[in-house]
Amino acid sequence: VREIADGLLSLGFAPGDCASIQANTVVEWVLADIAILSCGGVSSGIYPTDAAPQTQYLCEDSRTRYLFVEDDEQLDKALEVRQHLPLLKKVIVFDAKGLRDFSDPDVIDLAALRALGRLHAKSHPDELDRRVAGCKAGDLPILVYTSGTTGRPKGAMHSHGGLVYTVQGLNRLVSQDENDERMCFLPLCHIAERMGGQYFALYTGTVLNFVENPETVPDNVREIAPTVFTAVPRVWEKFYSAVAIALRESSRLQQMAYAWSIGVGSRIADRVMAGEAVGAVLKLQFLLARRLALDNVRKTIGIHRARFLVTGAAPIS
Repeated sequence: VREIADGLLSLGFAPGDCASIQANTVVEWVLADIAILSCGGVSSGIYPTDAAPQTQYLCEDSRTRYLFVEDDEQLDKALEVRQHLPLLKKVIVFDAKGLRDFSDPDVIDLAALRALGRLHAKSHPDELDRRVAGCKAGDLPILVYTSGTTGRPKGAMHSHGGLVYTVQGLNRLVSQDENDERMCFLPLCHIAERMGGQYFALYTGTVLNFVENPETVPDNVREIAPTVFTAVPRVWEKFYSAVAIALRESSRLQQMAYAWSIGVGSRIADRVMAGEAVGAVLKLQFLLARRLALDNVRKTIGIHRARFLVTGAAPIS
């Protein structure tokens, strides 16, 4: 983060400047985001699925001066609309494997930016620390754009103080620490993963695991077995469908054991939600239900270590 931030400073990044990030959920997204904030700047996310005209609009509206892109595919969008973005100074590419024969004075890769940062830090060793110290609670660190369903997308403005207040509140509700592990796989452009994943993990020291790609999420959940897991309803419904399919392919005895076990769990859930005590007989039944079926289902999904499972951002059935 320091190398990226010092690299931005070497390019003339000023306090309050906006940098946008157009990439999938990769660790470089987080590194760039925190570097921008460390410089006293404003970070704005652009979905990698957005077409070039949308990229242009979001960069214009946010007054983006520096644009981070994931690869050559995202770079093409930036180059297509660059002539309409007079404020844009530099495009930085995370993964430059597809750009071996490409040369453009306004485009550099992340490795080159980090090299610039190392040089800048030697000649300006205290500049970044001064920028960090200069950030105030009321300053604007991030823009999160609306979906644009009722008009052009609008940049929701979040303050440093608001972000810190929120992670402190989250930690009182679903507390986590450096012994916890969670997954980072939802779009970081969205406030759910940005706040409930990235910033919350940084605040608490929680290990943040990045999935290989969106298609490998179910496999990665089983591999990581997160202790805290936040997902949108669509993900939980996919897990539910997978369990339902496995159940249809199981024996009649297994189906009966599952149905009884889920029934026991549902009765306990109803009592807990109503604030009622759970009796000793029901507790014993639940221990048996876990042995018979429920623990195996949890392992099948990969949530057997989870202390908190969170859904949000949309209604769930």
